[in-house]
Amino acid sequence: MLPREGYGRTWAKTILIGEHAVVYGHPALALPLHSLRMQAWARPAAQGEESSLRALDYEGPLAGSGDRFGGLRRAVAVTLDYLGHPDQGFDIRTQSDFPAGRGLGSSAAASGAVVRALLDAYDVEASDDRILELTNQAEKVTHGHPSGLDAATTSGQDPVRLEHGHMRTVRPQGAAYLVIADTGVAGSTKEAVEGVRDRLEADPDGVGRLMDALGEHADRAIADLEAGRMEPLGAHMNRAQELLDDLQVGHPTLDRLVEAARAEGALGAKLTGGGLGGCMLALAADDGDADRIGAALKEQGALQVWVHQLVA
Repeated sequence: MLPREGYGRTWAKTILIGEHAVVYGHPALALPLHSLRMQAWARPAAQGEESSLRALDYEGPLAGSGDRFGGLRRAVAVTLDYLGHPDQGFDIRTQSDFPAGRGLGSSAAASGAVVRALLDAYDVEASDDRILELTNQAEKVTHGHPSGLDAATTSGQDPVRLEHGHMRTVRPQGAAYLVIADTGVAGSTKEAVEGVRDRLEADPDGVGRLMDALGEHADRAIADLEAGRMEPLGAHMNRAQELLDDLQVGHPTLDRLVEAARAEGALGAKLTGGGLGGCMLALAADDGDADRIGAALKEQGALQVWVHQLVA
């Protein structure tokens, strides 16, 4: 069949707790942020024309889009192979409500949206597992050895716990809000993960203890969320931030925003994602606290602030 213009949609994600330690088998919890959308359109190119890309500040041939779009190119290639049309060209366009390089799952969201747009172009309904497999192939180019958590959460409906490669959904209880702030500093998950790995190899006992502690706090935090215990959850977030600083994935701007959030009554505040910049998040007891914390973060230089109702 001849393809039509296809459309795909995913969304942002944030890691509440467990980043970095999850790579070594400890638990982590990621939350989908459905209000922050990633959209993709795939329009068939004229016969004989190569694929093109319009994404972020790039517009031009897909093949010449550079390293930062390597994962997206892989998403196009593996999906077209799956569809049996590896030589079909497409004009690919993405549009995002959230910035790239901030730990919000932009690469997985973009790849997942493009995978869905190409499937839609051929009116093919693939299983969720197949779509995740295709997206994770793209993520291997972007991040090297992804956990799969970003791909699952940027297309899922519920919070996801990942441990030892196994995922399960989590049902939060109680009432709380997350305030997410963009530092304006682009982080690199790949750089952060490789740096932690190098430090673990150089000091397996010391860094191993940090990983164990991060895993323990993540496990307790997830239990607190499922039981609606927000104050203990916030305390685990605060301790996790200290441990992440010890892993050397912090940043002075993150530190400033974390302290500002705590000063305005946040139950807990920490970086989210790989670190070295990116975004931070703060746990607020109610919407009034969330608004006050968000205003304080903007005053401290956050480029953007989003408020997410953690438990509806």
